[in-house]
Amino acid sequence: MAIKILSVDDEMDLELLFTQYFRRKIRKGEYEFFFAHNGLEALQVLLAHQDIDIVLSDINMPEMDGLTLLAKINEMRNPARKCIMVSAYGDMGNIRQAMNNGAFDFATKPIDLDDLQRSIDNAVAQIEYIHQSQKEHKTLEDLQGDLKAAREIQHAILPKNFNMNRFPDMDIHASMEAAKDVGGDFYDFFPIDDTRMGFVMADVSGKGVPAAMMMAVGRTMIKAIGSRGIASCECMKTVNNLLCKENTDYMFITTFYGIIDTVTGEVDYTNAGHNPQYVLHTDGSLSVLNPIGNIALGIMEDMDYKSSSTVLKPGEHIVMFTDGVTEAENSDYDQLGEEKLEACLKTMAGAGSKEIVESVNGLVKDFANGNPQNDDVTILVIGRK
Repeated sequence: MAIKILSVDDEMDLELLFTQYFRRKIRKGEYEFFFAHNGLEALQVLLAHQDIDIVLSDINMPEMDGLTLLAKINEMRNPARKCIMVSAYGDMGNIRQAMNNGAFDFATKPIDLDDLQRSIDNAVAQIEYIHQSQKEHKTLEDLQGDLKAAREIQHAILPKNFNMNRFPDMDIHASMEAAKDVGGDFYDFFPIDDTRMGFVMADVSGKGVPAAMMMAVGRTMIKAIGSRGIASCECMKTVNNLLCKENTDYMFITTFYGIIDTVTGEVDYTNAGHNPQYVLHTDGSLSVLNPIGNIALGIMEDMDYKSSSTVLKPGEHIVMFTDGVTEAENSDYDQLGEEKLEACLKTMAGAGSKEIVESVNGLVKDFANGNPQNDDVTILVIGRK
C-alpha cells in the first residue's frame, strides 16, 4: 500500500517541487501526496484521510502554525503517524521545541530533497515497525480471548454439581486450578448403573493448550468406556489403546480410575502411572492405595493393566490429587511433599469432602505464600456418609 504523505506549507511551489521530485514513487504507487497550506486545512485533510502516515509541516504558517498543528496531531494518539517539521535554518529554537514535543525529524529550508528522502525512509521504517507491533498485539489479544474462552469451556465440562441424587449416600467434592489459562488435569465421576459409580483423577503431561486438548479427549474416552461397566483395568487398557493410536504428540496421561459400589463400599481401582492416592479413615489414619506399577495411558499399545480393590466404609474418604499438590513450591523452591499433605489430612477425621478439599487447597496456598503456581492443582474427594 502507498505511504500517504501530507505536506503542509503556505509556499505554493512546494506542491510542484514534491510531485516532480517524487514522481517515480508516485507513479509506482509507493507514495500518495496530499497538500494543505496551513494548520487548519491540514486538520481537515487529516480528518478526511485518517490513514495518512507522514506529515511534512512548516513551522511558520498563517492561521495555525506548525507547533500548534503538531500538538493537535499528538491529541489524535496515532503512534504510527510521523511528523517531520520544516523551518528556516536559523529557527533552531522552534525546531528544538518541535522535537521535544514529539516530532520525528526536521528539515531546514531550502529543503535538501535527498536528505528529506532519507528522513521519509526512516519514518517509513518506524511506521512499518509500529504497524507490525500493533498487528502482533492484536493477535495476542485475540489469543488471550481464545484462551479465556477455552478456560471457561474447560471448567464447564468438569462436574460442578456434587450432589448426586442417584447416590444420596455419597459425599463428593472437587476443585481444579490450572497453572496457565488452561490445564491438563481433570477429574470426573459418573453413574455406571443403579449402585455403581465411576470416578477418575488424571494428569496430562505438559501444560497449556495441547494438554487441555488431550485432557478433553482423555476425559471423554474414560467416561464413555467406563460407563459400559467393565472392570477398571479393562477400561484403562481400552482407553490406552485408543490414545496410542491417535497420540501424534507423544503425550501421556497418568490416571487413577476407580469404580465404587455405593451400597457395599467395594472399590475396584486401577492406577495407571499416577501418584499414590489415600483413604482417610474415621480415626484420622491414612491408607495408601496400592499404585501397582502400571504405566501411564498413551505410551505403549496392548499393555495389560492390573487392578486392586479396597472397601470404603461409612465415614471414610478416598482423597485423590495430582502432583501439583505435593510439588507446590515456595519462594525457596522447597516442595510441599507427601509428609505435610498427610499431616493435614490426618486432622480432617470426621470432616466432609468439601472441607477436605478446601483444607488441602488452603495448605497449598499457605505453603506457596504467593509464589507463582508451577503446575495444575486438582483434588477430588469421594466419601461415604
